Amino acid sequence: MVQLQDILAAIGVVFNGIPMMIFAMGYGFMAVPTAIGFAIGAGGMLIAGTVTPISIQAGTIALVGTMGRDIKERLSIALFAGLFMAVVGMLGLIHIVRDFAGLRIVAAMQAGVGIILARVAIDMIKSNKFVGLISMVSALAVWLLTRDLVYTIVVSVVASSLAYFVKNRKPIDVMSEKYKFSLYKPMISYNVVRGALALACLTIGSNIAFGNITAGMPGAAAFLAGEPANINALTVYSGLANLSALFGGAPVEAIISATGAAPNPVFSGVLMMVLLGIIMVTGLLPKIARFVPMQSISGFLFVIGAFATIPGNAYAAFSGAAVGAERLGVGLTILVTALTDPFIGLASGTLFMRIAPLFGL
Repeated sequence: MVQLQDILAAIGVVFNGIPMMIFAMGYGFMAVPTAIGFAIGAGGMLIAGTVTPISIQAGTIALVGTMGRDIKERLSIALFAGLFMAVVGMLGLIHIVRDFAGLRIVAAMQAGVGIILARVAIDMIKSNKFVGLISMVSALAVWLLTRDLVYTIVVSVVASSLAYFVKNRKPIDVMSEKYKFSLYKPMISYNVVRGALALACLTIGSNIAFGNITAGMPGAAAFLAGEPANINALTVYSGLANLSALFGGAPVEAIISATGAAPNPVFSGVLMMVLLGIIMVTGLLPKIARFVPMQSISGFLFVIGAFATIPGNAYAAFSGAAVGAERLGVGLTILVTALTDPFIGLASGTLFMRIAPLFGL
């Protein structure tokens, strides 16, 4: 039976998804076709009976947005990475990929992505110091007091947006999204291939980590009754959801979702995706974006990177690692990921761990 907590949990995650989509719109992704991704996610979650929904993920948008030089490259990166991951999920290969690289290297790669997120946040603050600094200060204050990302997102976005409006006394000049159904022809280039591989590596780590974290929440754990999270099914429908990129939609990936704590986690997760899909397809997002400057998300983006991503993954990577090759491999992966991208970082760390014994390390 549906309970009030199911609905409240879904609404809470919707509040997280709205500013993330505004972030994605800043890189040229469109809200209306993104609804396709949420529809695929809702259908996949219902069919597979999984407990982990998909939504706009800060790390994914930051990675694709910075690696793609224009919207055509960004859409192509999202599409090819999604198709690749759907095949990986269908063949049940995600754990094989994880085991080949090793849990430490995968965690180190994700810690490197946290550095990328923090760097993107700082660059955003530089573009509008007034809004960015208010967002940063309020996000840090709320995070330190509550350790709750939903509160951090809501307070920092609202505070910095209000500050902008009080100062400027007018909405932001944002072009309304008059979407016309059209097909974006994917392109192939070195940058697209590299970006797709980088996004695939990030997705592997995210699906395993976020899928298991959400599955461990009270409602999800009770629903699964001791069964492991179905990461392969999650990988399939999250990958297929990126078919929305063919029409201009933003990539949607697995998230750590509060719906996993709801009494009916499947219903709550599906409801969350349906609500976000409605908000996208009805054209409400561009209207909301007129009152939310892009820099207002810089505070929680920094918190996600510096506090929610780096420490836990760095600890998992270094904890128990032997002095020598293991620690060097972890450190190399974090550094190379932060300086380049998740694929090169993961490949560098994995290769180093394979050849280190040959040199007596």
